[in-house]
This record gives sequence, structure tokens and C-alpha cells, in this order.
Amino acid sequence: MEIGSVVIAVVGVAGTLGGAILTQRGSERVKRKEIELLRGHQEIREQLVLRRTCYAELNREARQLNTALNKHLHVMRERTVEDADRVALDEARNAHRDRYSEAQMIAPREVLALASASNDALSELYGQVKRLERGEPGPDETFESAAQAQQAVWVHLRAMRHAMREDLGVE
Repeated sequence: MEIGSVVIAVVGVAGTLGGAILTQRGSERVKRKEIELLRGHQEIREQLVLRRTCYAELNREARQLNTALNKHLHVMRERTVEDADRVALDEARNAHRDRYSEAQMIAPREVLALASASNDALSELYGQVKRLERGEPGPDETFESAAQAQQAVWVHLRAMRHAMREDLGVE
């Protein structure tokens, strides 16, 4: 009888300890999953903040470059272009190029396609403006065609901005 009682007691103690260990392991597993889930949510939030910042800066710099190109066209019509005018235009172009380069690493394919179209339109317009400034316009390049191209860039910028807002979930 005593051996039976001892065996029963040992089994009872082992069951109690085993249950506690299993409960602890289960609890640790749940905590690990919670931590992984929180890290995943944090990473998603960080990516959203990164994209939002990148998009806002790219949108701003693209608009500023287009405005700088428009201003440069006006300057070329009204007076001689000075070094300060060239510097202002080049600074706007450099700022846009930097933001576009950043977007190439961050933006999803749909947004990047429209950002690329905007970049191409701005680059083409920049080249046209600089050729006009040097007095070496290409075929069919005039101040009027440059002004029309500058206005057409806004269509690209609006499409890019719409795609960015859609990607961010902004209605």
C-alpha cells in the first residue's frame, strides 16, 4: 500500500509540476507572438511614416522645380538671366533629383511609375529651358512651347500626387 501511495503522490506532484511548466511555456509562446505582432505593427507604422515623408517632400520639390522653371522662363523673356537665376533653378533641380532618388528606393511600383513620368517631364522641360537660355533651341522649341510644356507638367504632378495619396490611404 505504501508503494502505491508513494507512486500516486509522485505522479500527482509530477502532474502538478508538469502542468505548471506547460502553462509557463504556453504563456511564453503567447508573449513571443504578441511581441512579434507588435513589432510587425511598429514596422508597418514606420514604413507608412517613411513613405508619407518621402511623398510629401517629392511632391513639394517637384512643384517647386516646376515653379522655378516657370519663373526662369519669365526671367528669360523680361531680362538677361543672371547667375543668381541659374543658381535658383539648379538648386530646385538638385532638390527634386534628391527626393526622386529617395522615392525610387521607397515607393511601390504604381507610385514610382507616375513619379518617373513627372521626373521625365520635368527633365525634358529643364533641357528645353536651358537650350532656350543658351540660344540653341531644338526643332520646334520656342518660349511658347516651353510654357505649354511647363503647364502640361502639372497634369503629371497631379497624377503622381493622387497615386501617393491612394497609397497612403488618404481619401
